[in-house]
Amino acid sequence: MTAAGLDARVVVERPGFRLDAAVRAEPGETVAVMGPSGAGKSTLLGVLAGLVELGEGHVRLGERELDRGPKPRVRTTPSRRGIVLLAQEPRLFPHLTAHENIAFGPRVHGAPKEVAGGEADEWLWRVGLAGMGGRRPAELSGGQQQRVALARALATSPAVLLLDEPLTSLDTETAGDVRALLHEQLVATRTTAVVATHDAVDAVSLARTLVVLEEGRVTQSGPVRAVLAAPASRFAAAVAGLNRVVGTVRAGRWGQGPLVLAAEGAASLPADGHEVAAVFRPSSVEIESVVDDTWTSALRLEPAAAREGEWLARITRLEHTPAGVRVRTAEPEVAVDLPADRAAELGLVAGVPVRLRLAASDVRLIPVS
Repeated sequence: MTAAGLDARVVVERPGFRLDAAVRAEPGETVAVMGPSGAGKSTLLGVLAGLVELGEGHVRLGERELDRGPKPRVRTTPSRRGIVLLAQEPRLFPHLTAHENIAFGPRVHGAPKEVAGGEADEWLWRVGLAGMGGRRPAELSGGQQQRVALARALATSPAVLLLDEPLTSLDTETAGDVRALLHEQLVATRTTAVVATHDAVDAVSLARTLVVLEEGRVTQSGPVRAVLAAPASRFAAAVAGLNRVVGTVRAGRWGQGPLVLAAEGAASLPADGHEVAAVFRPSSVEIESVVDDTWTSALRLEPAAAREGEWLARITRLEHTPAGVRVRTAEPEVAVDLPADRAAELGLVAGVPVRLRLAASDVRLIPVS
């Protein structure tokens, strides 16, 4: 099937939850959808695949209208959409071999047995499983099963491939290999794809466009690089590995609680009193211990007028990172990255007050819509 563009506006209402989201993908384009658990990503993909009924809106694939509602109602069954959904679990037929699983799709679409078998052989080679077609799913590793599932999905030449957290259950190395394979095959087949994921690496390596979905609505969308560079929410900032603190600009100064910064480039910012987000890297924040190890005493000893870019904060928790330790602090909520030996040297533990420093030159100020 030839690659086709996808245009959808999806509204689904359930008790306590409403999904109202739009997604567009040009022919051959991959769009990533990111959001916290419960944001509606799987529901959105379910509607696109025809597995969840659309309450309001439309789903169009090229010139075809697959769904429309509420009136007049249009609904196309999943088997006639040309859209394939690949979920977290491979869901291979356990009684069929890898070769038979892949050949199943073309056979269902009317391909003769010999043609379907030849296509299965080709796809086994493409996904790096040549010579393993005779094995059943139970004899394959998780990564190998996901490769077979991908081959089975693409062997039907879908107009759109939907991927719902396809790498979540895989270890880091295997996920990296399958991610590279996904990118290679999506480019080679020019398949339009929508990838729901929690991982920014998936968005960066697979997609051109990123849609951020939170609490059932799109909070930001655009080119992946642009969204990650200027996150419009705390979730998007966390995905991008950045701090995002919302404050206000007053008299040439940006502030939020005890944190005050010189607002460089303030002429381009909104008037005093408007909300502005300060975005900065956790590695840009300097941290040091204070003389007193209790929050009350530290506050009592704090000078009445703290210097710009310097403030007291209380540690809420410490997290392990590949590069060392991430220190989470409150009021405002800021993450600080530092080597593990430095964290041990400072004696950092939850509840302890610390002094933080941040240069204005390390901060980008972004007006809040």
